[in-house]
Amino acid sequence: MAYWLMKSEPNVYGIDDLEREGVNLWEGCRSYQVRNTFRDAMQIGDMAFFYHSNADPNGIVGVMEIASDAFPDPTQFDANSHYYDPKSPPGAPRWLARNVRFVRRFGRTVSLAELKSTPGLEQMAVCQKGQRISVLPVTEREWEIVNRLAEQGAAV
Repeated sequence: MAYWLMKSEPNVYGIDDLEREGVNLWEGCRSYQVRNTFRDAMQIGDMAFFYHSNADPNGIVGVMEIASDAFPDPTQFDANSHYYDPKSPPGAPRWLARNVRFVRRFGRTVSLAELKSTPGLEQMAVCQKGQRISVLPVTEREWEIVNRLAEQGAAV
C-alpha cells in the first residue's frame, strides 16, 4: 500500500462534499506529474490524506481511499467545465482521474504550520518550499505521525 496527500480547495470540493457523496471523482488535475502518478504509481486501496488548500488554515482534514483505476478525466472533454482542454483528443486523452472513497474526517485540521513544526515531518513533500503539485507521496512514517497528530489535538 502507498500513501498520498491530495489537495483541493474546500470552496471547490471539500471533505464535506466527499463525506456526503461517499465516493466521487477526483478530477481536474492538469499536471503531467500528477497524471503519471495516477497512471503509474497509485493503486486501488492506497490511502490518501484530504488536504484543504487555500483555506484558513491550510491543512489535512481527513482520510480517503483510492477507489478506482485511473481513467480519462471526463472534464477535459466538457467545454462547459473549468477543466476543459481543447487540445486533449478523446482518442488519446491527456488527463486522468481516479475515484476516491471517504474514510474519515479528522476532528480538526492538522495545519501546514503544524506539519512544518513537527519532528519527523521535515522532509514531507507538502512541507517543502514552493511545493505546488496537488497530489504528493507520503511515507508510511509520515502517515503514522500525521494520524497521531490528528488524534492528539492541536500542538501547543
